[in-house]
Amino acid sequence: MANTVSYNLRSPAVKRLLQEARELQQDKCSDYNAQPLEDNLFEWHFVIRGPDGTEFEGGRYHGRILLPSEYPFKPPNLMLMTPNGRFELNKKICLSITGYHPEYWLPAWGIRTVLLGLLGFMTTKSNGAIGGIDYSESERKILAQRSRNWKCITCDLTNIETLPDDNNKSVVNNDSDVPQFSFVYEEQKKPTQDNSSKNVIALLAKKLS
Repeated sequence: MANTVSYNLRSPAVKRLLQEARELQQDKCSDYNAQPLEDNLFEWHFVIRGPDGTEFEGGRYHGRILLPSEYPFKPPNLMLMTPNGRFELNKKICLSITGYHPEYWLPAWGIRTVLLGLLGFMTTKSNGAIGGIDYSESERKILAQRSRNWKCITCDLTNIETLPDDNNKSVVNNDSDVPQFSFVYEEQKKPTQDNSSKNVIALLAKKLS
């Protein structure tokens, strides 16, 4: 957990992030691991496990979550760092729950919400979206195997060391556990919120409450 000596413990953001760090340390799900940097509570690194039964199966994918000082009242940004064949590297990914769409964000959502949304989107097609990558299935399988030994120079750990194979932990494998978030990239024009988008946000609020 990050050192909190230099942080204002009265800050809503600091309180919330410390709470989420404790909860994620106790989380028994083997689909993700996330924790703040030792010297920066507002930058988290995470590893997610490639969904079973897909070309990402067995893969481990490392990324960053950047949190604003106004969190949880403003959303975080996230990006992937491990080659994966689905997303460009080090590019902000814009779900309806990241910084690109603050109008959709609910303070009840958190880092786990963002990770579940990313997992749910891994297997969808980019459909030509800016920043999306549609590598072939065989290429993604190769990248999935290579990703296990990818090492973050900041964390000084490989992905498989951070999120090892462990059949004793629970896995998110129920569709109802994975919120279905709308997705755009930062460069795209911000869409208007139509009725379907409103319905999605309302459904997510109900699921995550």
